[in-house]
Amino acid sequence: MRALAITYEDDAGPGVFIDAFDAKGASLDTWLRTKAAEPPADPAGYDAVLCFGGSMHVDQEDEHPWLREDQRLLGELIGAGVPVMGLCLGAQLLTRALGGEVRKLERPENGWFEIEPAEAAASDPLLAPFSAHPFIGFGWHSFECLLPAGAVELARSDSCLQAYRHGDSTWAIQFHPEVTLEDAEAWIRYYARDEQAGEFELDPEALLAETRERIGAWNEIGRTLCARFLDAIRAPTRA
Repeated sequence: MRALAITYEDDAGPGVFIDAFDAKGASLDTWLRTKAAEPPADPAGYDAVLCFGGSMHVDQEDEHPWLREDQRLLGELIGAGVPVMGLCLGAQLLTRALGGEVRKLERPENGWFEIEPAEAAASDPLLAPFSAHPFIGFGWHSFECLLPAGAVELARSDSCLQAYRHGDSTWAIQFHPEVTLEDAEAWIRYYARDEQAGEFELDPEALLAETRERIGAWNEIGRTLCARFLDAIRAPTRA
């Protein structure tokens, strides 16, 4: 199995998902979209495509024209039956590709928060193991996805929709199951240097401490979720 990871920044890549790929004997090509105009190979030729997050926002298409291009690409991949997973910014691009709405939150959802699985999560190939009760997850975003037509809600937080599935092989996840401790620390330190950080009353040092305490268990959830994605897309029709 061979998949493509579309990434936008050095500290927002596949993270611990790489461990799941290695354990399954699958390969993952990374396309750092902001530094390479062309992918390693035709995205439609991969067994799956994963689209990750970035500090840019989904509405900054004039500043980052490739956002519009990637939204179109994700729509084409879904139409071609290629399994797709979008995370954070990737989930927002995926939502727009499906004709759904993405809008700015009243305040960012940064750090650790409770995620409530929906009833449909119990039968979802990815989220079933985490569906019995709410869990604490890590997120870092300023926009939210509204559920596209035909999609099935899988989880939400107090602030917004956190996960959904469209069809049998397309998932959008707003939280960050892939994030490593190193990357999370980089995001938090960057936030601490941001002149606007104080507006949202986030304590960077407290968040760093909480992240170091929680990240080990969180990374196990991320590896499991990615492993289940790989199992789910090993369908006979794509063998």
